[in-house]
Amino acid sequence: MQIIKKISNYQAGWIDVALIKIAVFAAALCMAKLWQPLLRLDWHWYLIISLAAVAKPLYSFFHRSEK
Repeated sequence: MQIIKKISNYQAGWIDVALIKIAVFAAALCMAKLWQPLLRLDWHWYLIISLAAVAKPLYSFFHRSEK
């Protein structure tokens, strides 16, 4: 389980975070390009999915303990 310890101790810099965001954005565009039914969803489904995805990070950000 060495990989789990390595992942849990990893501290990404701002460049790493920016590159991960770009990679995820490009993968999402690729999925939309290759699987057309994904683009036929109504706008409110995209809003619900994005709010569900951002809920945990926002909760963690605003309720973290100050050390």
